[in-house]
Amino acid sequence: MAQARSVADALEAAHGWPAGSVVVRAIRTSGDRILDRPLAEVGGKALWTKELDLMLAAGETSLSVHSMKDVESERPANLTIAAMLPRGDVRDRLVGAASIDDLGQGATVGTSSPRRAAQLLHHRPDLTIVPIRGNVQTRLDKVARGEMDATILAAAGLHRLRIAAGNALEPETMLPAPGQAAIGIECRSNDDFTHGLLQAINDAETYGCVAVERAFTARLGGTCHSPVAALAETLQGAFWLRAELLSPDGTERVVEDVMVASPDEAADLAAAMLAKAPQSIRAVFDGAQ
Repeated sequence: MAQARSVADALEAAHGWPAGSVVVRAIRTSGDRILDRPLAEVGGKALWTKELDLMLAAGETSLSVHSMKDVESERPANLTIAAMLPRGDVRDRLVGAASIDDLGQGATVGTSSPRRAAQLLHHRPDLTIVPIRGNVQTRLDKVARGEMDATILAAAGLHRLRIAAGNALEPETMLPAPGQAAIGIECRSNDDFTHGLLQAINDAETYGCVAVERAFTARLGGTCHSPVAALAETLQGAFWLRAELLSPDGTERVVEDVMVASPDEAADLAAAMLAKAPQSIRAVFDGAQ
């Protein structure tokens, strides 16, 4: 809801509309309702989008607002990601300790993200990873009550909710998920009017970087079970892409840090990384042969 309101505010400001002109409609998705299991076990990222997609396609809404890290790589042809707001802080934040190294021996860390779990175990194989779902405050409360020693949350999400918590983990330590901290706005592919309105709030740099990250992910054929990280940044007319594939237990990892000129080159990089990855990594990607 905080993200949706930020998009509404941006549209109103860009077009000089009175406050409240853009109506925010709350839709409770399957991802909101199913809180007792990791998303990967019950349908993956589509749990955050399918209800929104149906209402948008039916014309009941004009646009959908998404956290881009939670949007499937392949989208319906009748819908298009038309714009993205300027990207927020891409980092993760560790709540419960000053750093990963400061966690106690065998500490329990709550996360339902295969990426975060694999990255934590790569740094600290002694850690115990337990699944955790629910909204941000629920997760913070579990740590405060001592139900687990720590958890990891996206810095951008905490910022949007105006919550100061945890300590930042730099990308060199924990590379973020593809699309992390980016808010995407989707409309019907044939809705030229809404698409035109959205161009006034589109941040071209964010849009280009996330397109590179999503092309990388799409070529992998991964699912919510697949530990993958990617971060693209613009540099001298191209994209600096850092990417990481991991085995679920974090013991094996393939890392690249290269310049690419386009999403197509990012996709080629993904194929090359997958081709040289050990079986423990290739097994968790649908695209593995």
